[in-house]
Amino acid sequence: MSKARAGWSSLGLMAWLLALPWLGVLLKGDPAKQYLEFPPQRLYVQHAGFSWPVFILLALLILAVLAPVGYRLIRARPEISPVPGRSGFPWWGWTGGALVLSAWLLAWLRSPGLGPWQGYAFTPLWLGYILVVNALAFRRTGRCLLLDRPRFLGGLFFLSAVFWWYFEYLNRFVQNWHYLGVGPLSPRAYFFQASLCFATVLPAVASTREWLASHPRAGAGLPAGQARNGGPSKAFFLLLFGAGSLGLALLGLWPDVLFPCLWVAPLMILTAWLGLRGRSNLLTDMMGGDWKNPWLWALAALTCGFFWEMWNSGSLAHWTYSIPYVERYQIFEMPVLGYAGYLPFGLECATVILWVLGDQDGGTGMTYSGPARQEEK
Repeated sequence: MSKARAGWSSLGLMAWLLALPWLGVLLKGDPAKQYLEFPPQRLYVQHAGFSWPVFILLALLILAVLAPVGYRLIRARPEISPVPGRSGFPWWGWTGGALVLSAWLLAWLRSPGLGPWQGYAFTPLWLGYILVVNALAFRRTGRCLLLDRPRFLGGLFFLSAVFWWYFEYLNRFVQNWHYLGVGPLSPRAYFFQASLCFATVLPAVASTREWLASHPRAGAGLPAGQARNGGPSKAFFLLLFGAGSLGLALLGLWPDVLFPCLWVAPLMILTAWLGLRGRSNLLTDMMGGDWKNPWLWALAALTCGFFWEMWNSGSLAHWTYSIPYVERYQIFEMPVLGYAGYLPFGLECATVILWVLGDQDGGTGMTYSGPARQEEK
C-alpha cells in the first residue's frame, strides 16, 4: 500500500473511531450538547450501584484470563545470571528522583503558598518518573530509550497527548472518571494544561516496559520470539473489527453495561485493522508463540497504573471514579477490579505505537539484543 493510500486509510479509521460512539447517543435520544461541553463539568450519566453478582462474575472472568499467564510465571525458574553491560546509576537518574520527590511534595502538601502551583505537579512528577525508570534500565543493561532511541521516545510524547485525549473523548459517553481541584480554566488553558499531562503516558509505559524486560522474572515461562505459524484469518479479523465497532457504537446507549468497551473496543478495532493490512500486531504475535512481549506491555501499564493511582490519591488536583456495579474495595481511588483495565490498556499502548510508528526503531519489541553501550567503541 502506498504512503498516500495508507494515510487516507488511517484518517478514515480515525473518523470511524470518533464517529462510532455517537450512534448510541442518537439511539438514546440524548442532547448532543452535554457530550461536547469543554472543559467537561456536568455529570449526566447515572451509574448503577454495586452488584455482588456482577462483581463476582467479572472477578472470575479476570482470573480465568490471567490464570494461564500466572501459572507459567509461578512455575518458571529463570536462570539468573549477571547482566552484560551493567552500568552505574547515572546522574540524570538522580535528577529524575529529585524531580519526583519535589513534585510529589508539591502535589500532596497543603499550604496556602503552594495552592496556585499544585495543579501543575503531575507533569514534572511523571517526567521525573520517566528519567528514573530509564536510569534503572540503563543501570541493568547499559541501554535505555532515553539514550539509545531519543527520537522515538520524543515522538511518543506528542503521540501520547493525542492518544489520551481520545480516551477523554470516550469517557464523555460513560463518565467513569472526572477531575476535581483543577480550578476554573478557560478552554484554551484546560487544553494546554491537560495535554502536558497526557503527553507523559506513552513514554512512561514504554520506558517501564524496557526496564521490566531487563528482569528475567518479569516474563519468565512465557514463550518469546518463536517462529510464526501464520496467524488469524481475514474472516477472524473482520469479525474482531465488527465486534469492536459494535461495542463502541453502543457505548453511549448502555454505558453501565458496556463501560469495559472503552478500553477493549479500540484495541479490537486497531488490532483488526493492522491484521487486515498484513501489518504487525500483537494478536498475530501471540498466536505465533510470542506471549512475553504483550505481557510486558500489560505489566508495564499496570505498574504505571499503581503509581498513577497512588500519586493521584493525595493530590489537590486529582481524578475520581464512578464505575457501575464494581465500585468497592478501593486501592487509592480505584476500585480493585478496575486495575484489570490497565492490562488491555498496555496492549493498547503497544498497538497504537505500531499503528502510527509502524515497525521502525524495533516496533514494540523494544528490548535490545546488541552489545551494551559501553562496549560500542
